[in-house]
Amino acid sequence: MSVENAPPELQLAVDLIYLLECNEIAPETALAALEIVHRDYQEKLKNSKSTLSISYL
Repeated sequence: MSVENAPPELQLAVDLIYLLECNEIAPETALAALEIVHRDYQEKLKNSKSTLSISYL
């Protein structure tokens, strides 16, 4: 399977891995940063769902 035909989340993951490796980011630093990004996007997702449910009331 080529990356061009892969789901968007897999394409993004490949791009992020490439970016981290090209910049020689230590695995611990990358994982810590990704955890921050994960929390941020979880919050955005939660907020968008609460906004969506309120708009239908």
